[in-house]
Amino acid sequence: MLYGRNDERARLTSLVDGARGHRRSGALVLRGEAGIGKSALLAEAAAGASRVLRATGVEAESGIAFAGLNQLLWPVRDRVDALPRAQSAALSSALGSAPGSAPGSAVGDTSAGQGRFATGLAVLTLLADLAEDGSVLCVVDDAHWVDTATVDALLFAARRLAAEGVVMLFAARDDGFTGTGLPELRLDRLCRADAERLLAARDLAPLVRERVLREADGNPLALQEFAAGGERPPETTPLPVADRVLGSFQAQIARLPEKARLMLLIAAAEGRGHMASLLAAAGTFGVGLADLEEAERARLVEVTGRSIAFRHPLIRAAAYQGATAARRVAVHRALAESADDVDCRARHRASAALAPDEDVAADLQEAAERARVRAGHAPAAALYRQAADLTPGRSARAARLAAAASLTLQAGRLDEAEELAGLAEKFGAADRAGLARVHAAVEYERGDPRAAARMMVDRAAGAERAAMLRTGAMYGWTSGELPAVLRASELLPDDRALRGLALLADGDPAGGLPLLAEHVAAARDGAGDRLRGAQLALVIGADAAALDLSAAEVAHCRRHGLLGELPTILQVRAQTLIAAGRHADAAATVAEAIALARDTGRPHREGRLAAVLARVAAIEGDEPRLRELTASAPPGLADGALALLDLGLGRYDDASRRLEEIARGPHRHGNVLADADQVEAAVRSGEASLARAAFTRVRSWAEAGEQPWALAVALHCEALLTDSEEPYLQALRLHEQSSRPFERARTELLYGEYLRRARRRSDARVPLRSAASIFERLRATPWLDRARAELRATGESGPSTPTAPDLLDRLTPQELQVVRLAASGTSSREIAAQLFLSPRTVEYHLYKAYPKLGISSRKELSHLTLEPA
Repeated sequence: MLYGRNDERARLTSLVDGARGHRRSGALVLRGEAGIGKSALLAEAAAGASRVLRATGVEAESGIAFAGLNQLLWPVRDRVDALPRAQSAALSSALGSAPGSAPGSAVGDTSAGQGRFATGLAVLTLLADLAEDGSVLCVVDDAHWVDTATVDALLFAARRLAAEGVVMLFAARDDGFTGTGLPELRLDRLCRADAERLLAARDLAPLVRERVLREADGNPLALQEFAAGGERPPETTPLPVADRVLGSFQAQIARLPEKARLMLLIAAAEGRGHMASLLAAAGTFGVGLADLEEAERARLVEVTGRSIAFRHPLIRAAAYQGATAARRVAVHRALAESADDVDCRARHRASAALAPDEDVAADLQEAAERARVRAGHAPAAALYRQAADLTPGRSARAARLAAAASLTLQAGRLDEAEELAGLAEKFGAADRAGLARVHAAVEYERGDPRAAARMMVDRAAGAERAAMLRTGAMYGWTSGELPAVLRASELLPDDRALRGLALLADGDPAGGLPLLAEHVAAARDGAGDRLRGAQLALVIGADAAALDLSAAEVAHCRRHGLLGELPTILQVRAQTLIAAGRHADAAATVAEAIALARDTGRPHREGRLAAVLARVAAIEGDEPRLRELTASAPPGLADGALALLDLGLGRYDDASRRLEEIARGPHRHGNVLADADQVEAAVRSGEASLARAAFTRVRSWAEAGEQPWALAVALHCEALLTDSEEPYLQALRLHEQSSRPFERARTELLYGEYLRRARRRSDARVPLRSAASIFERLRATPWLDRARAELRATGESGPSTPTAPDLLDRLTPQELQVVRLAASGTSSREIAAQLFLSPRTVEYHLYKAYPKLGISSRKELSHLTLEPA
């Protein structure tokens, strides 16, 4: 009977019943101290579920990649082959059952460092497939001890649950399994009344009962153990309750015969409960299974079949910590000798090592490599660090610390990666460039791309020198660290694209833009780096190329499970979609990029990614939303959006001031839209000299790049300055060749204002109506208000005919992504693989989207006119 847990039980019951009766999915973390009742709640939830998969974290296996996943999915491993091929390969490798492989071998793309995400998607798909036959409950106890490769895979799946009929429950202490992004339920200690109810069945004297209640302090395990007649702590003990329970268990163990204590120590040191390994080691000490009888009778351990389990993790800790150091070392040596698994052998040899030992360190390094190829970055990093601690030579220690730093960075643990890189440098690591990449990546992910750019360029060397210079230059360009761009070009003079970027940084668009266009064209032809091509297409404003290249790179990353690379290219794509006026698609793209950045250990990118949508908020005139989006953005990143907001709201002096700061600051080159905004703001503020200077920059950029939209913007700036009609007419003809609706509508608004001032009211209505229609579709409220005010000034007194609402605006970001792919004929299973969802969730999104679109089937969806995703 569980006392004092009615609310907690109701919440778990609701989750389980929702999955069983309504196919709702959910995930929850139960959190609390040792002995608080987490396991009991999980057991009750499991008792009411249709199908249960279980795993329990084991401290000894916390460094073994996918140990927890093997526990959880071993009963359903026969279903793995039915998964999509890439997912089946990834999960088979994780479970050690791929053809021709053993645990630790790489299969397919998993060796590329992305296997943990392919494995996570495979887990999600497998659970969804299982739920087709009835709801599924996954129970993971002691999650704070589950290996990180398993945690990554399970959290990846848990964050994407929606409508599969799957529930995932985790139980963890306060000091582990944190930052999951899942809802949590904290278990507090029992109140006095509930504690008394728990003890009601115990025949305790009043004074003893009172002491047990006081010392247990509402911890259910402590109440049970102290009341069971174990050693009770002193009345004034200052120790936490968990330590008091630990002391109670140590006292119980101390009363056992020596051979029983030794067997408990061997079981505790072995950690996994594997009978064969434990008994083989026990034989070297002349003890065996029979010596555990008294421990079994005392309910300290449970022996079932071929395994031994401690009734509670604190009992294992008591058995291990209560032994002398010499006895623990001897036991680990015996376990190493009897181990039938190389990784276990390495672990026990390391636990037995009393001083640096190159042989042991080499074993650990080999174990680290086996973990790495299975995409267990965090376990591999921990093993490399342990190997470094046991390495006698300085250079070898430095190399292992450097490897640990790189792997820790890939696992997303920035502070630890930086610490390890610093230690490697302290011991004289030879790969200074590799460590510089670690330091630079840490700075970039923390939100200081300017420092990252300097590090990349200043310390580029070795085989990665060219790649570091190119990356550093791009960091420098996007962050305004222009000296890094110039220096990178000097150090890599044969790179024409880098030279082009440097010329732009030096204020020479005529020299720089053609060189960048060469690389973009080569990338479109398949002869250049596609990601870099998309980034440079965005720089030069080659919208069609940016859309094509970003779409191709996104598809490539999805196809090969390269989740770690997706946030960067999705950011480029979102910026291009905003330019094309596809704001809803851009929002969906940014939402996916943020979720993936979080999944891949880059949560600090959220501010930078969210700031991409700042331009949309500025266009819509949504100042609170704009402030929210830019709150965590790097300095200067959203200044152009803030100026555009001022301009749209008629705050021309404020806009002009902001834009002049941009023109004098580190982001001054290549910001052609900000320069164009400055022309309008300065003209309306009566600052003719500022307007002319900004126009010179706009025109030189537009003429050098020859992009139709940029030439059109330059012409409408010219028309503003000269107050003449012909530049407007030329601009509108060029807008017909481009796909930037907001820029076109602004040109039409300015032209309509010009015509209205010239008393050509009838002529003015044509461009003003077109501008109003575009602004309404883009939800550009301040600009729409201006267009409507101008229309009224022309004598158009009736209400304007509203633009037909875009049906896609009714969809959530994820519904929009799913609908676009489904409309192109992509199957639900293929959509699921591309968007890293379960097929059931895809169907759920379609089910929710159909009524919003006024249709009822995929067949009708295929008849809607939708732009490609």
